[in-house]
Amino acid sequence: MNLNYNAGTGRWECQTDFSERHLPKNAGFRWAPAPLKHWWTTDPLIAVKLADHADARTATGLRAAAAAATALHQASAAASRATDTKVEIPVPAGLSYLPYQKAGIAYAMARKDVLIADEMGLGKTIQAIGTINTELAARARVRVLVVGPKIAPINWRGELTKWLIKPLTVGIATTKVWPDTDVVVVNYEILSKLADRLRAVEWDVVVFDEAHALKDEKTARTKAALGRKGQSPIPAKRRLFLTGTPILNRPIELYPMLHAMGLPEASNYFHFATRYCNGRHTRFGFDASGASNLSELQDVLRQSVMVRRLKADVLVDLPEKRFSVVELPCDSPALGNVVAAEREALERAEQEEKRLRAAVASAKVGGNEAAYRAAVANLKAGRSAAFNEMSRLRHDTALAKVPQVVEHVADVLGSVPDAVLVFAHHTDVIEGIVAGLREAGYEPAVITGATSDAERQRAQDDIQGGQRRVFVGSMRACGVAITLTAASTVIFAEQDWTPGIMKQAEDRAHRIGQRNAVLVQHLVLDGSFDATMTKKVAMKGDVIDAALDEVTDDADDPYVSGGMDADPERMCPSIAA
Repeated sequence: MNLNYNAGTGRWECQTDFSERHLPKNAGFRWAPAPLKHWWTTDPLIAVKLADHADARTATGLRAAAAAATALHQASAAASRATDTKVEIPVPAGLSYLPYQKAGIAYAMARKDVLIADEMGLGKTIQAIGTINTELAARARVRVLVVGPKIAPINWRGELTKWLIKPLTVGIATTKVWPDTDVVVVNYEILSKLADRLRAVEWDVVVFDEAHALKDEKTARTKAALGRKGQSPIPAKRRLFLTGTPILNRPIELYPMLHAMGLPEASNYFHFATRYCNGRHTRFGFDASGASNLSELQDVLRQSVMVRRLKADVLVDLPEKRFSVVELPCDSPALGNVVAAEREALERAEQEEKRLRAAVASAKVGGNEAAYRAAVANLKAGRSAAFNEMSRLRHDTALAKVPQVVEHVADVLGSVPDAVLVFAHHTDVIEGIVAGLREAGYEPAVITGATSDAERQRAQDDIQGGQRRVFVGSMRACGVAITLTAASTVIFAEQDWTPGIMKQAEDRAHRIGQRNAVLVQHLVLDGSFDATMTKKVAMKGDVIDAALDEVTDDADDPYVSGGMDADPERMCPSIAA
């Protein structure tokens, strides 16, 4: 065997006889077929494994290059795990990044392409916007493209509005509408249809949210995003790939992204598949569905493009519970109808509220105690009727969004290693979610008001013992006497009128025995009553549980509250307030 350095190609080249061919192959060298017929690499850390087969001068230079590369890689690997940084990151007044988020932004700033692979719930979106802010701090305007799943446009619009240091216009692209805005948000499903428009812009930053959607290089969306032979990628000065999905179970799914980023290890499909996917020829063709040399691949990613922290790594930075509102798109006639019905009912309730409040005010001015009590009673009755109507309509909305809830929960299950809890209120909503998850290949543990004590215990044991990964339950039936600390993600498919009910359900996961920060997500339909209420509370910085209150307090009763001296607004809080 003989190892030489070719200054013309920048490669270390290894000549072997047949009996020694496994040595460079196992070291990570690549094979150059005829007419060259030798093994080669541009990586000194690979070449140095065979330094003993080089002449003295080549070996000395190789070991020096390997030492320098090792130091650089160690620094990059440390940065990919960093939980804090001294780098100052631009941030809007009144907001702040968590320390590990600043470290992630600093990592991204140092690279043209970056894979932000933090575990779900650690704020990859905020880190992406923080990276955009570093661009925005140096100039008045940047052009940004955000690509994500169907629910992405609405959520990104809200987060961008909140976290950008300068106001940028944000628009959502469809097949019919192309927004003339600084930031364009588009979903993966229509990406290929808009490919020509997207390539016509020189984007400053392109963000691929839930980037594991680009795992198959043969799909139209991946070709449109990353390009392929004869097809250019979306042009960008900087690209951010966001995914919390465990990425090393099927390494071949990483190949399209890593190839697009220009990693030497992913410059050739068969080399990558053979090295990291246990790729081999079978009678059915080439099989790259396996995994091999995963520790090496982890090192390659951390030394080059990937920042990844787990909840356990940064738990000290996190509050006890983190809350987020996930707005699901109202993208079908059925969903549009239920939201429109809610809106119309709310408008009727507001008009009736004005009329009844005017009657209370008039009776109070008149000084007639009996008339005043009657007016307050009418106000209570009107609000009770409105409450009942809104409850019915919210039930209709919850049923209509079940398919989107199932899709979101399935995505979350693919993004976190532990169990996920899903809570709802109505039995038919729970049944719909359970049926949908079964169709998606999951068998949930289920608890409702009809569940026996023995079945409750079995459901708890299945989650705690790891036999099942998803739990679906009635939030009122699961408020006490059950521990589900094997999960650190809680999803509410419906909102309860009483905040305490939701808090009790959350605390099935957030209790003694929980080792991770708990992420609580509230799924609401864009434009719905629930969305309006949760956003109002979030804007005030309050805990989301305070969004909805039931109108059943003794304070509603004027005889308890002090007759005409009482405040009718305090006595009868409005559902529309």
